[in-house]
Amino acid sequence: SADDTRIEHLVLERVARSGGSISAEHGVGRMKVDSLHLTRSAAEITAMRAIKSAWDPTGILNQGILFSP
Repeated sequence: SADDTRIEHLVLERVARSGGSISAEHGVGRMKVDSLHLTRSAAEITAMRAIKSAWDPTGILNQGILFSP
């Protein structure tokens, strides 16, 4: 629901402000992709996109999970 989404975002913001991580051993995934900017800088996200593109130029691995081709 909209309330659940709002509460989750508030929790993730608090975790990020406290220096915590919004993901664990399985990565960010589909549910938290819109919150990646809370714990990663624009430069880090750009680097992640570049690495994904270099290793998977056709976008066949984990299609649309974090970075779309």
